[in-house]
Amino acid sequence: MKILIGFFATEVNEHIPCMTDLSSYDLVFGESIAERMQLGDVLKQEGAEMIPSVYAKSSPNGIIETAAFETIENSLLRAVRSHRHEIDGIYLHLHGASYVEGIGSGDFHILKEVRKLVGPYLPIAVSCDPHGNLNEDYVRSMQILRSYRESPHTDMIATWQKTLRMLCELVRQRQGIRPAYRKLPLILGGEQSVSADEPVRSINAYMDQLEQDPRIMSASWHVGYLRHDCPEAGCGVVVVPQTEADQAYADQMCAQLADFVWQRRREFHYTGITAEPEAALKMALDFAGKPFVLTDSGDNTTSGATGWNTFVLRQFLAVDKLDKRVLFAAIVDPVCVQFLLQQKPGAQIPIQLGMNVDSLSQAVELNVELIAKGEVMRTLSFAPGEDGLACKAGDCVLVRLTEHPIDIIIANHKLSYFKTVQYEHAGVEDWTQYDIVVVKQGYIFPELKAAAQGYVMSLTDGATPQDTKHIPFKLVRRPMFPLDDMD
Repeated sequence: MKILIGFFATEVNEHIPCMTDLSSYDLVFGESIAERMQLGDVLKQEGAEMIPSVYAKSSPNGIIETAAFETIENSLLRAVRSHRHEIDGIYLHLHGASYVEGIGSGDFHILKEVRKLVGPYLPIAVSCDPHGNLNEDYVRSMQILRSYRESPHTDMIATWQKTLRMLCELVRQRQGIRPAYRKLPLILGGEQSVSADEPVRSINAYMDQLEQDPRIMSASWHVGYLRHDCPEAGCGVVVVPQTEADQAYADQMCAQLADFVWQRRREFHYTGITAEPEAALKMALDFAGKPFVLTDSGDNTTSGATGWNTFVLRQFLAVDKLDKRVLFAAIVDPVCVQFLLQQKPGAQIPIQLGMNVDSLSQAVELNVELIAKGEVMRTLSFAPGEDGLACKAGDCVLVRLTEHPIDIIIANHKLSYFKTVQYEHAGVEDWTQYDIVVVKQGYIFPELKAAAQGYVMSLTDGATPQDTKHIPFKLVRRPMFPLDDMD
């Protein structure tokens, strides 16, 4: 059995003044693709041989340059053309929230072009992020679709492995199946749909129960993605039948799953504690234990924001007689990083930190000591205990303000700090020893949450606003809850 494997993931936020070019990607070819996706054991157990195409993963970013996308897509299509005569099935991970200049969804485009080459019947399985968008043509172009369950996505590797196993079984027991799909007039942000909380916990339990049914291969709920305005935005559900004979049953179960989600539309809420910026600051300052984690949700790099806003830093700088040790992880400023990398650790120098793109990224004059030079590291997984490193994404420095008890990781690449190993590579010995840690996230990630004595999501302004009612959608389906009143 020969399975062609490819990976394309970019979560695009159209509200930032940056483009995603080819240098933004971790590009991997050959046998290393299986290593990145942790698929080696599954391939061996299933008696399958991988035909590698391309692994292309970027941090969430702005709209993808056409040339960059075409380079990635052509690498995948070349592999399909070259091996078309021997491919038994195709497994693709397509995030679902890409957006390419002049094209639209890169995910949709890739699958459409692959189908042109292999025809309608070759088994194709796709794993995806639930924070991606679907439409009916896209779903109908594959045999299997499975999304992550958990948000944050602690089950990424498990989902990749599960999807590959399902595809291998389909190749052995060929069936003319198609996924059942329903779109819902419901638009949500990721911060309103954390899997540890209701109603997502009940939705996941319902899907787990569906997958215990021998007539159902897979069930998925897609939150959707709202950081670019498009007709496909909004929630959807997918149910994959086990056999052709189960198709009508899968359609029925899909309708029931859609209704199960819809009936809980008013239950979606921010998980944990949220507060307006001034109140969030006060909570952090008044908290007795450590560490206290504050997430700068309007500049959430896990949802495509730039990571260069200095708003929260300026909040702390304005505090009279600050008596808490504070760590910022991280603030993006490539020019500042380049300058500081030329200095020796221990040097005390004035810097200007801030990109000055808008009022939120306003530059500030600081006197700092250079503590350490480090690396921005991309990890293989979000899950606690899965600390494998994928690659170096950029450079960073750790500085200490000489006039305030504040340390700042300044980076030239926007990547959220959600794992201890990332802090260590940045030169931070123990992030839990700070009183307050400020990160560029929305919902707090599991490893930080487990170690934090307290935390709050600060509802800051920026490229990732949390209230969907304040986002000026033009192209989405209407009526759409909660944009419209739908009783």
